[in-house]
Parts: sequence; structure tokens; C-alpha cells
Amino acid sequence: MPSMRNLLTERKYPFLLTLAVFLLSILLLFLFSNPTSRLFSSYFPSLKDLQASSRPLPPPPPHFSPIPSPDPLPDPNPNPIESVEDNGSDEVFEFRWEICRGGKGFNVVDFMPCLDNIRAIKELKSRRHMEHRERHCPKPSPRCLVPLPPGYKVPLPWPKSRDMIWYNNVPHPKLVEYKKDQHWVQRSGDYLVFPGGGTQFKQGVTSYIHFIEQILPIIEWGRRTRVILDVGCGVASFGGYLLDKNVITMSFAPKDEHEAQIQFALERGIPAFLSVIGTQRLTFPDNVFDLIHCARCRVHWDANGGKPLLELNRILRPGGFFVWSATPVYRDNTRDQTVWNAMVLLTDSICWKMVVKSIDATGIGVVIYQKPVSNFCYEQRKVNNPPLCVQKDGPNISWYAPLDSCLPPLPNRSGKEYKWPIAWPERLRTGISSVPQELNRIYAEEKYDDDMKHWETLVSEAYSHDLGISWSSIRNVMDMNAGFGGFAAALINQPLWVMNVVPVHGPDTLPIIFNRGLIGIYHDWCEAFNTYPRTYDLLHSSFLFGNLTQRCNIIEVVAEMDRILRPGKWVVIQDTTEMIRKMHPILQSLHYETTLYKQQFLVGKKDFWRPDNKESTL
Repeated sequence: MPSMRNLLTERKYPFLLTLAVFLLSILLLFLFSNPTSRLFSSYFPSLKDLQASSRPLPPPPPHFSPIPSPDPLPDPNPNPIESVEDNGSDEVFEFRWEICRGGKGFNVVDFMPCLDNIRAIKELKSRRHMEHRERHCPKPSPRCLVPLPPGYKVPLPWPKSRDMIWYNNVPHPKLVEYKKDQHWVQRSGDYLVFPGGGTQFKQGVTSYIHFIEQILPIIEWGRRTRVILDVGCGVASFGGYLLDKNVITMSFAPKDEHEAQIQFALERGIPAFLSVIGTQRLTFPDNVFDLIHCARCRVHWDANGGKPLLELNRILRPGGFFVWSATPVYRDNTRDQTVWNAMVLLTDSICWKMVVKSIDATGIGVVIYQKPVSNFCYEQRKVNNPPLCVQKDGPNISWYAPLDSCLPPLPNRSGKEYKWPIAWPERLRTGISSVPQELNRIYAEEKYDDDMKHWETLVSEAYSHDLGISWSSIRNVMDMNAGFGGFAAALINQPLWVMNVVPVHGPDTLPIIFNRGLIGIYHDWCEAFNTYPRTYDLLHSSFLFGNLTQRCNIIEVVAEMDRILRPGKWVVIQDTTEMIRKMHPILQSLHYETTLYKQQFLVGKKDFWRPDNKESTL
């Protein structure tokens, strides 16, 4: 039998020779490949990989989304951005969009489905506790499109928009007339101008902000105090000017007789949403706000057994402050003193400490209370009223939940006092370290770190350059499925803000978002969001729609997205290949300019198109 040497030298049996060389090559490839580096690069590709690879970018870490990662598809175009106007693989979508119909009590250009449900509001048995300002969502959700107001223009860029906006974008002359003497808002030709004044800001809001820190330096705007809530915020000048101090403010007010205050705030580029302290909890977790502010916010804190103030106590971080500026603080008439005395009794009963009470140069008074950092005071009260809440196991998401009449015990940390988060901006990267222990068990540190690295890579290497978004025109951003807030954190150095939405049927990561020094809210995307039409410049959705399609029609969700997205602005959808094929023809039917990136990111740019018909049923 011939030897191997003879086979090689005499070149006999060519088939066996070829087979031997092939097997040797496979062996060498196996020995010298690095499986660790292959795994790392598949999750966190470099910029070179993003440009040259035919594989899609990595989905979020597996723990983070119940939606399976998309199947890799070949990229027929070396250019990562491709037109998808004639993509034959999309599902067929046949639907005739119509304009929404107006009704008594609201203007159709400002239509908010869950707050303008006139039929449901008429059927309410009581309005005593602001039930008519709470959410009453129609079933099913509307599938119509909100028209544009006549003369609508692309909003002014930030920071110019903080001080002036186009009048035609929010034409509410009654509010302008009502507030003109308070120096909140004035009309100047084609613009509405915001001087930075207000009922309690007689020397301007900047002076008022400085006064608060002067009388209580420990507040330390932008370091110790980062995330605050402004109750009954007016046109949100307080939150708007605190941005200069690196403070992010969630400003809210109900849809009231003035209607458009929150609309003004969002048009200015200031974080805001519509809500009311009525019969239900605010849609926030417990113990998350560093400071809560009320300047003549027209809330009766001792009403209904003190439930409104108990709700503030629930969401205020242990050791956090409540800043109250209202006439009972500094006027001596009988009515105001009655309110003040009731407030003294109520704050004492929930162990709030009055740390300072002062009057500024204009005669406006401010009182600041502090929430305790341990349960010691609760346990030492002579009268157990309000009683301590009974702790319940399982999720406790504040979504259509009634107001409490009890006092929640503070987070148990082995008998130790509550630890305040690290100062901003270091806080952004350590958000999970100060959350309750039960959350730490669910979301391990390494999962949080992986998510943070994932979004930093994705934003720097794809979102910032490759999706065709004009970031200089982006101010109001919404992350519709925010997770740990990694997308918002990766954008932190941009002149924009992000509303981080945590779906109520998913993992409760909202406490972590607040602990990072970011803002967010609970929501169910099968219902309309509490905001006016045309209030966001960018809607971002990462693996959201798979769960929604099990509970509601995707057309209704897209109609809501179109309602809150401004003309000329963008929606970015990252999802499975199957879901992208469903979503693309729907966006096309709305006349959005669409592009596809890596077969996994669908980018849609809304234009000014509206259907020709005049109205439709809701």
C-alpha cells in the first residue's frame, strides 16, 4: 500500500489528497479561533462591523425583551441605509385613514382620546374629586388622524423655544388674556412670548429658584437635587429654567378651563404631561422624586382625609423636600390660616419636618418640608393616623390604582437609614445601586451594565450618524419601551430630554430610571398617552409591538403615535424582521418617508399630509 509520502510526491489518488488538505484546514481553524471574541463582537459590533457586515445589529440583552431577536438577513446593499418604498416582502396593508371628528367640549386639533371622552365624562356620578379630569379611554381606541391647526409651522429650535413659540401652533387667546397680568405669557405678533414671570415669581423665576437654594443650601440644585416634580405647573417656566441648573423637572397639570398650559410647556421644549391628583395614584413608583414643588397649584392637600398629600409622600424620596409657596404660608387672614393650621396637623401626622419657612423681598412666602429617612418616627407616633400600609407581595405598579389612605413604610434596608443617591452626574451610571433590594435581585448589576454598554454603542455608532435623523432639530424625545433608560442615558449630552415610558405589562424598571437621574412614567400603549397632539420630535420603539399585538390592534397604536408626533419629525422602530414588515406599509399609508437600516431599524419621517375627508367617527 502506498505511503502518505508517496501520495504527496507522486500525486497519485488526487481525491484523497484533497480530502486530507481540507481536514487539516478545518483542524487549524478550530484550534486558532477565539470563541470569546466572536461572542463579544456579535453583541457589541465595532463601527467597521456595522458598515461591512450583512448581519443586523444586536438586539437588546435577552433578559430585557421577551421578543425573540430577529433572524439575520443578507444585506443586498453595501450602503447601510436603503429605501424601502418598493419592498415586495412587506405585508399588504389596506386601510383608509380619516380625520377625527370634533365634539362639544374640545377642539379636534387638540384631541386627546382619554381626556376628551365626553360621553364617559357625562356618565360620571361625581366630579367632586376631579374625576372628570382623569383618564376615560374609549374602547376601542380611535383609528382616526388629528388635523393640523391652520397656519401650523415647524416649532422654533431650542433654546429659543423656551422663551417664544409660534402663536398659530397653540392658538389659545383666552389663556393669553387670562394670564397677561401674571406675566406668564404674552402675545407679540406671530409669537407667544414667555417672560419667565408668574403669580409667585414677581422678580422672575430665576430669582425664585435662587431664593429657594439660598434659604436651604442643602438642596444643591443639579448635584443632590436632580429629579423633581412640579405640581400644577402653569406654563412650566419653573422647570424650564431649572434646566440651566442640570435639574430635570416633570411638570404636570390637569386639562382645566385654561386647557393649554401643558401644551404651551411642551411646545416650548419643557418636559410636561397632563394629570391630576383626584381619586387615582399618579403613574410613578414609590420614593423616586428628590423634590416636589407647588406654587399656588390649587390642590387642597388636606382634602379627602389628606389623600392628596399622602400621594406626594408616596412618590417623594426619603430625605426629599416638598417646597410649598402659597398664600396660607404668608397671609394672616382667617381663610388662609385655617388652611395653614390644617397643613401643620397633616404634615406632623406623616412625620414631615418643617426645615425652613421664609418670605422673599417681594413678600412671597415659601415653606419647605422634609420626608423622614427611616421608619422610626412612624413607629413612635402616639396616634396611628394615618395608619401604616400593609405591604403586599408582587408588582405594585401605579396604573389606575386608587389613592392610598395609609402611610407606606420606608424601604427596609436592614434597619439602616435610607441612602441618598450619589450626586449628579455620577448618578447616571450607578442607578441600580440604590434601588430596593427586591429590584436588585431581579436586575443583577451585570445585566444593567450590559444594557448601558449596548445603548452607548448603538447610539454612538448607528443612531447618531446612520439613521438620517437631523438631531439638531430634536428636542422632545419619547422612548416608548425604555427598560433601564439606556437610550436616554446615551443621549445625555445632547440638548434634548427623554420621556422614558415603562409599559405596565412589562418589567418594572421605572425606579431604576429615576435613580439614574432620569424621568419616566408608566403607560399602556393600547391606550392614548396623556399629552396634546404634535408634542414630540422623536418616538423611539425598541421591541415594543410584539406584546401589544396580543392585546390591541396595531393600527390604533400607530394612530396614537401619529397624533403625538410633530410634522417633519421622526419615529424609529427597532423590532423583529416580521414586525418591521408589518409596520412599514402602515407608515407608508400615512405618507411617511421611510428608510430601513440593517433590516432591523425602520425610520419614518412624518410630513404635513392629512386625509382629504373632513371628518370621521372616533
